[in-house]
Amino acid sequence: MNGKRKIIAVTGATGHLGGNLVRALLEQGERVRVLVHRDRRALEGLDLELIPGDILDPDSLRRAFADAATVYHSAARISITGDRDGMVYRTNVEGTRNVVNACLSGGVERLVHFSSIHAISGRLKDGVVDETGRLVLDDPDVPAYDRSKALGELEVRRGIKEGLDAIIIAPTGVIGPHDYKPSRMGQVLLDICHHRMPALIDGGYNWVDARDVIKMALAAAESGRSGEKYLASGNWVHFRELARIIGEVAGHPVTRLITPMWLGRAAAPFAVGWSRVAGTRPLFTPEGLRALRRHRHVSCWKADLEFGYRPRPIDETIADTLSWFKEAGMLEG
Repeated sequence: MNGKRKIIAVTGATGHLGGNLVRALLEQGERVRVLVHRDRRALEGLDLELIPGDILDPDSLRRAFADAATVYHSAARISITGDRDGMVYRTNVEGTRNVVNACLSGGVERLVHFSSIHAISGRLKDGVVDETGRLVLDDPDVPAYDRSKALGELEVRRGIKEGLDAIIIAPTGVIGPHDYKPSRMGQVLLDICHHRMPALIDGGYNWVDARDVIKMALAAAESGRSGEKYLASGNWVHFRELARIIGEVAGHPVTRLITPMWLGRAAAPFAVGWSRVAGTRPLFTPEGLRALRRHRHVSCWKADLEFGYRPRPIDETIADTLSWFKEAGMLEG
């Protein structure tokens, strides 16, 4: 490298995890290069090398990864409404294939791939999800997003067999600051705070702070074992408790009305249909409700053992997230 700092390349830098990742890398004094497609709000004012491109364009990936020591692949297409235009599959599977191939051909020293808890089956005998859980590929009625993330992991595994040094990070439901778009999870917090949810579903989710995921990913990139997967879980919290915390932090009451899961499942198809007509995001969908019935108990024992991973309390995450939304002008009041 001729005495220069090693280059760290990042895909998905304008997303929620990517935005937190590049800031953490810059704080460590790293030389960061990012592949940028369109939206650049998350990168404004940062000292980065920008490479225009797309993970579906192999040539732009080769430019972005040239002389890179480490690549963090966080670009993904998240969906709880299926894959009508095929972009979930193309982004999460074909895009990951392109990233793996570019790493192999470009001599990248290590790839850190961000997968998802949804790539792992929630059909378990003991109810606890860990790194040994099988992928969802054989599960019936698997949502398009879940299947695409599982297939993306297979692309990384294929690269490992071909000599690539790679590790996989699988977070649960990510919330936290620097959520510019915002993410679907961030939108849930905003909708509750802004009284846009007349009722809450009788269910919960395993929520994890984006900063904790990134802290663990940086540790794994430094000392994680090649070929390993590490789960980045947080705290399972019922929507009733989530709303209570949001109300306390925001300083005003929010809805605490609970809708039974069966009623939500019956209404979900109509919510999806209306959202397509109105051109808005549906509040809940069959895929989203399916996620609320799985992955309640997620173990992070491996990350704890190897990196001392400790997810912070959910109250702290909610407070910091709403504070950031307010500073960004996304939270009213």
